[in-house]
Amino acid sequence: MRRRLVLLDAPSNLGLRPPVEGAVPGCYKLAGALREQRLLARLGADEGGVVVPPRYDRGDWKEGDGVFHAGPIATYTRKLADRVEGHVRTGDFPVVLGGDCSIQLGTSLALRRIGRYGIAVIDGSADFRHPGNSDHVGAAGGEELALATGRGQADLTDLEGLRPYVREGDVHVFGIRDYDEERAELTESGIATTTVGEIRERGGRQAADAALRTLESPALDGFWVHLDADVLDPSVMPAVDSPDDGGLLPGELASLLRTLVGSRRCVGLNVTIYDPDLDPDGSCAALLSDLLVSALAQGSPL
Repeated sequence: MRRRLVLLDAPSNLGLRPPVEGAVPGCYKLAGALREQRLLARLGADEGGVVVPPRYDRGDWKEGDGVFHAGPIATYTRKLADRVEGHVRTGDFPVVLGGDCSIQLGTSLALRRIGRYGIAVIDGSADFRHPGNSDHVGAAGGEELALATGRGQADLTDLEGLRPYVREGDVHVFGIRDYDEERAELTESGIATTTVGEIRERGGRQAADAALRTLESPALDGFWVHLDADVLDPSVMPAVDSPDDGGLLPGELASLLRTLVGSRRCVGLNVTIYDPDLDPDGSCAALLSDLLVSALAQGSPL
Protein backbone atom coordinates (compact mmCIF):
# COMPACT_ATOMS: atom_id res chain seq x y z
CA MET A 1 0.00 0.00 0.00
CA ARG A 2 1.35 3.40 -0.96
CA ARG A 3 1.80 5.98 1.76
CA ARG A 4 0.29 9.42 1.25
CA LEU A 5 2.89 12.09 0.50
CA VAL A 6 1.99 15.41 2.18
CA LEU A 7 3.60 18.78 1.44
CA LEU A 8 3.81 20.95 4.58
CA ASP A 9 5.29 24.44 4.81
CA ALA A 10 7.39 25.48 7.81
CA PRO A 11 8.60 28.95 6.73
CA SER A 12 10.52 29.92 9.85
CA ASN A 13 13.66 32.03 9.66
CA LEU A 14 14.01 32.41 13.45
CA GLY A 15 17.27 30.46 13.62
CA LEU A 16 19.42 32.68 11.38
CA ARG A 17 21.28 35.92 11.92
CA PRO A 18 20.13 38.84 9.74
CA PRO A 19 22.01 39.07 6.42
CA VAL A 20 22.47 42.80 7.06
CA GLU A 21 21.36 45.00 9.93
CA GLY A 22 17.63 45.67 9.76
CA ALA A 23 16.90 42.87 7.26
CA VAL A 24 15.53 39.37 7.79
CA PRO A 25 16.82 36.11 6.29
CA GLY A 26 15.01 35.27 3.08
CA CYS A 27 14.81 31.50 3.56
CA TYR A 28 11.25 31.89 4.86
CA LYS A 29 10.37 32.21 1.15
CA LEU A 30 11.76 28.72 0.38
CA ALA A 31 8.39 26.98 0.41
CA GLY A 32 6.77 29.55 -1.85
CA ALA A 33 9.60 29.40 -4.36
CA LEU A 34 9.49 25.60 -4.57
CA ARG A 35 5.72 25.64 -4.88
CA GLU A 36 6.12 28.04 -7.82
CA GLN A 37 8.02 25.17 -9.45
CA ARG A 38 4.76 23.17 -9.26
CA LEU A 39 6.26 20.91 -6.62
CA LEU A 40 2.90 19.85 -5.18
CA ALA A 41 1.60 18.64 -8.55
CA ARG A 42 4.89 17.14 -9.68
CA LEU A 43 5.15 15.08 -6.50
CA GLY A 44 1.49 14.10 -6.65
CA ALA A 45 1.36 15.17 -3.02
CA ASP A 46 -1.57 16.15 -0.84
CA GLU A 47 -1.76 19.63 0.64
CA GLY A 48 -0.52 19.83 4.24
CA GLY A 49 -0.90 23.57 4.70
CA VAL A 50 1.38 25.94 6.60
CA VAL A 51 2.65 26.13 10.18
CA VAL A 52 2.90 29.91 10.55
CA PRO A 53 5.99 31.07 12.47
CA PRO A 54 6.30 33.95 14.94
CA ARG A 55 7.68 37.31 13.82
CA TYR A 56 11.43 37.63 13.30
CA ASP A 57 12.50 40.16 15.93
CA ARG A 58 15.68 39.72 17.96
CA GLY A 59 14.78 42.71 20.14
CA ASP A 60 17.63 43.69 22.44
CA TRP A 61 19.40 40.32 22.23
CA LYS A 62 23.19 40.53 22.48
CA GLU A 63 26.09 38.08 22.32
CA GLY A 64 26.21 36.02 25.49
CA ASP A 65 22.43 35.90 25.93
CA GLY A 66 22.17 32.36 24.58
CA VAL A 67 20.07 31.42 21.56
CA PHE A 68 18.11 34.35 20.17
CA HIS A 69 14.41 33.80 19.54
CA ALA A 70 14.60 30.88 22.02
CA GLY A 71 11.05 31.39 23.27
CA PRO A 72 9.48 31.74 19.82
CA ILE A 73 11.54 28.80 18.52
CA ALA A 74 10.33 26.62 21.41
CA THR A 75 6.73 27.61 20.70
CA TYR A 76 7.15 26.96 16.98
CA THR A 77 8.91 23.65 17.61
CA ARG A 78 5.86 22.38 19.50
CA LYS A 79 3.44 23.60 16.82
CA LEU A 80 5.41 21.99 14.01
CA ALA A 81 5.85 18.81 16.05
CA ASP A 82 2.08 18.54 16.47
CA ARG A 83 1.57 18.59 12.71
CA VAL A 84 4.44 16.25 11.84
CA GLU A 85 3.50 13.81 14.59
CA GLY A 86 -0.04 13.55 13.29
CA HIS A 87 1.12 12.72 9.78
CA VAL A 88 3.72 10.16 10.84
CA ARG A 89 1.30 8.41 13.20
CA THR A 90 -1.24 7.98 10.40
CA GLY A 91 1.39 6.60 8.04
CA ASP A 92 1.79 9.66 5.81
CA PHE A 93 5.17 10.72 4.41
CA PRO A 94 5.55 14.44 5.20
CA VAL A 95 7.80 16.62 3.05
CA VAL A 96 8.42 19.73 5.15
CA LEU A 97 9.55 22.88 3.34
CA GLY A 98 11.50 25.29 5.57
CA GLY A 99 12.78 27.65 6.66
CA ASP A 100 16.10 27.48 8.33
CA CYS A 101 17.57 24.43 10.01
CA SER A 102 15.96 25.17 13.38
CA ILE A 103 12.77 23.59 11.99
CA GLN A 104 14.54 20.26 12.45
CA LEU A 105 13.83 20.59 16.17
CA GLY A 106 10.11 20.33 15.38
CA THR A 107 10.47 17.12 13.42
CA SER A 108 12.87 15.65 15.99
CA LEU A 109 10.49 16.44 18.85
CA ALA A 110 7.59 14.91 16.91
CA LEU A 111 9.45 11.66 16.38
CA ARG A 112 10.70 11.56 19.97
CA ARG A 113 7.08 11.69 21.13
CA ILE A 114 6.36 8.59 19.07
CA GLY A 115 9.43 6.45 19.78
CA ARG A 116 13.09 6.16 18.90
CA TYR A 117 14.05 7.48 15.48
CA GLY A 118 17.29 8.20 13.68
CA ILE A 119 18.15 11.09 11.42
CA ALA A 120 20.11 11.25 8.18
CA VAL A 121 21.52 14.78 8.06
CA ILE A 122 22.52 15.92 4.55
CA ASP A 123 24.23 19.21 5.23
CA GLY A 124 27.35 21.16 4.33
CA SER A 125 28.02 21.58 8.05
CA ALA A 126 26.87 19.51 11.00
CA ASP A 127 25.27 22.45 12.85
CA PHE A 128 26.84 21.19 16.03
CA ARG A 129 27.83 24.46 17.69
CA HIS A 130 27.08 24.46 21.43
CA PRO A 131 28.38 26.06 24.66
CA GLY A 132 30.90 23.26 25.07
CA ASN A 133 32.74 24.10 21.86
CA SER A 134 31.95 27.77 21.18
CA ASP A 135 31.69 31.10 22.95
CA HIS A 136 29.31 32.39 20.29
CA VAL A 137 26.09 30.37 20.41
CA GLY A 138 23.04 32.30 19.31
CA ALA A 139 21.73 31.19 15.91
CA ALA A 140 19.77 27.96 16.34
CA GLY A 141 20.04 27.29 12.62
CA GLY A 142 23.71 26.50 13.15
CA GLU A 143 23.11 24.59 16.37
CA GLU A 144 20.09 22.38 15.82
CA LEU A 145 21.91 19.04 15.81
CA ALA A 146 23.63 19.94 19.07
CA LEU A 147 20.28 21.02 20.54
CA ALA A 148 18.51 17.89 19.29
CA THR A 149 21.13 15.68 20.96
CA GLY A 150 20.74 17.54 24.26
CA ARG A 151 23.54 20.12 24.13
CA GLY A 152 22.57 23.63 25.11
CA GLN A 153 19.95 25.52 27.06
CA ALA A 154 17.11 23.51 28.57
CA ASP A 155 14.31 25.65 27.12
CA LEU A 156 15.24 24.23 23.70
CA THR A 157 16.89 20.88 24.50
CA ASP A 158 14.35 19.53 27.00
CA LEU A 159 10.93 20.42 25.68
CA GLU A 160 8.25 18.24 27.28
CA GLY A 161 10.99 16.52 29.31
CA LEU A 162 12.05 14.54 26.22
CA ARG A 163 15.77 15.37 26.10
CA PRO A 164 17.48 14.24 23.95
CA TYR A 165 15.20 14.13 20.93
CA VAL A 166 17.68 11.93 19.09
CA ARG A 167 20.60 9.82 20.31
CA GLU A 168 24.07 10.42 18.89
CA GLY A 169 24.43 6.84 17.68
CA ASP A 170 21.20 7.21 15.69
CA VAL A 171 22.54 10.13 13.61
CA HIS A 172 24.47 10.01 10.35
CA VAL A 173 25.79 13.25 8.82
CA PHE A 174 26.44 13.32 5.06
CA GLY A 175 28.11 16.03 3.02
CA ILE A 176 30.30 17.90 5.46
CA ARG A 177 33.41 19.20 3.78
CA ASP A 178 36.55 17.11 3.98
CA TYR A 179 38.32 19.84 5.95
CA ASP A 180 35.49 20.29 8.49
CA GLU A 181 36.99 20.75 11.96
CA GLU A 182 33.81 19.50 13.66
CA ARG A 183 34.29 15.96 12.40
CA ALA A 184 36.58 14.87 15.23
CA GLU A 185 34.10 16.01 17.86
CA LEU A 186 31.20 14.37 16.02
CA THR A 187 33.08 11.07 15.88
CA GLU A 188 34.03 11.31 19.54
CA SER A 189 30.37 11.94 20.36
CA GLY A 190 29.28 8.81 18.50
CA ILE A 191 27.82 10.58 15.47
CA ALA A 192 28.71 8.93 12.16
CA THR A 193 29.88 11.12 9.28
CA THR A 194 30.51 10.74 5.58
CA THR A 195 32.31 13.64 3.91
CA VAL A 196 31.89 14.95 0.38
CA GLY A 197 35.14 13.26 -0.64
CA GLU A 198 33.99 9.92 0.73
CA ILE A 199 30.64 10.19 -1.03
CA ARG A 200 32.46 11.04 -4.25
CA GLU A 201 34.81 8.09 -3.86
CA ARG A 202 32.15 5.50 -2.97
CA GLY A 203 29.21 6.91 -4.88
CA GLY A 204 26.07 8.32 -3.33
CA ARG A 205 24.13 5.08 -3.39
CA GLN A 206 26.91 3.07 -1.78
CA ALA A 207 27.44 5.72 0.90
CA ALA A 208 23.73 5.70 1.72
CA ASP A 209 23.53 1.91 1.70
CA ALA A 210 26.36 1.73 4.25
CA ALA A 211 24.55 4.16 6.56
CA LEU A 212 21.25 2.34 6.19
CA ARG A 213 22.71 -0.61 8.04
CA THR A 214 22.41 1.59 11.14
CA LEU A 215 19.44 3.75 10.20
CA GLU A 216 17.35 0.65 9.43
CA SER A 217 18.32 -1.04 12.70
CA PRO A 218 15.50 -2.94 14.45
CA ALA A 219 16.28 -0.78 17.50
CA LEU A 220 14.85 2.22 15.63
CA ASP A 221 11.25 2.89 14.70
CA GLY A 222 12.45 4.59 11.53
CA PHE A 223 14.46 7.62 10.47
CA TRP A 224 14.03 11.11 9.06
CA VAL A 225 16.02 12.89 6.33
CA HIS A 226 17.13 16.49 6.89
CA LEU A 227 18.30 18.17 3.67
CA ASP A 228 20.12 21.51 3.80
CA ALA A 229 20.63 23.09 0.37
CA ASP A 230 24.14 24.20 1.32
CA VAL A 231 25.33 20.61 0.98
CA LEU A 232 25.54 21.45 -2.72
CA ASP A 233 28.57 23.21 -4.09
CA PRO A 234 28.05 26.98 -4.50
CA SER A 235 28.84 26.64 -8.19
CA VAL A 236 25.37 25.10 -8.53
CA MET A 237 23.66 26.36 -5.34
CA PRO A 238 24.84 29.85 -4.43
CA ALA A 239 21.48 30.82 -2.92
CA VAL A 240 22.28 29.91 0.69
CA ASP A 241 23.35 32.03 3.65
CA SER A 242 26.80 30.45 4.05
CA PRO A 243 28.06 29.02 0.74
CA ASP A 244 31.12 26.83 1.20
CA ASP A 245 33.28 25.45 -1.57
CA GLY A 246 33.81 21.73 -1.97
CA GLY A 247 30.20 20.60 -1.86
CA LEU A 248 28.28 17.86 -3.63
CA LEU A 249 27.24 18.11 -7.26
CA PRO A 250 23.59 17.51 -8.20
CA GLY A 251 24.10 13.96 -9.47
CA GLU A 252 25.92 12.96 -6.32
CA LEU A 253 23.19 14.37 -4.10
CA ALA A 254 20.46 12.81 -6.23
CA SER A 255 21.90 9.32 -5.81
CA LEU A 256 22.38 9.76 -2.06
CA LEU A 257 18.96 11.26 -1.44
CA ARG A 258 17.12 8.78 -3.67
CA THR A 259 18.60 5.83 -1.80
CA LEU A 260 17.79 7.22 1.64
CA VAL A 261 14.18 8.14 0.96
CA GLY A 262 13.79 4.87 -0.94
CA SER A 263 14.02 3.00 2.36
CA ARG A 264 10.71 1.84 3.77
CA ARG A 265 12.05 2.89 7.16
CA CYS A 266 12.31 6.53 6.10
CA VAL A 267 9.30 8.40 7.53
CA GLY A 268 9.76 11.93 6.16
CA LEU A 269 11.98 14.64 4.76
CA ASN A 270 12.57 18.33 5.35
CA VAL A 271 14.32 20.93 3.17
CA THR A 272 16.05 24.03 4.52
CA ILE A 273 18.27 27.09 3.94
CA TYR A 274 17.68 27.83 0.23
CA ASP A 275 17.12 31.60 0.03
CA PRO A 276 15.07 32.90 -2.93
CA ASP A 277 16.39 36.42 -2.31
CA LEU A 278 19.75 35.13 -3.57
CA ASP A 279 18.22 33.41 -6.62
CA PRO A 280 16.84 36.14 -8.86
CA ASP A 281 16.39 33.92 -11.93
CA GLY A 282 14.90 30.98 -10.00
CA SER A 283 17.48 28.49 -11.30
CA CYS A 284 18.36 27.24 -7.81
CA ALA A 285 14.68 26.69 -7.01
CA ALA A 286 14.34 24.70 -10.22
CA LEU A 287 17.36 22.56 -9.35
CA LEU A 288 16.19 21.86 -5.81
CA SER A 289 12.69 21.00 -7.01
CA ASP A 290 14.06 18.66 -9.68
CA LEU A 291 16.18 16.87 -7.07
CA LEU A 292 13.18 16.36 -4.79
CA VAL A 293 10.96 15.10 -7.59
CA SER A 294 13.68 12.76 -8.81
CA ALA A 295 14.29 11.33 -5.35
CA LEU A 296 10.68 10.89 -4.37
CA ALA A 297 9.57 9.56 -7.73
CA GLN A 298 12.41 7.13 -8.44
CA GLY A 299 13.29 6.18 -4.89
CA SER A 300 9.70 6.26 -3.82
CA PRO A 301 9.07 5.10 -0.26
CA LEU A 302 5.39 5.39 -0.99
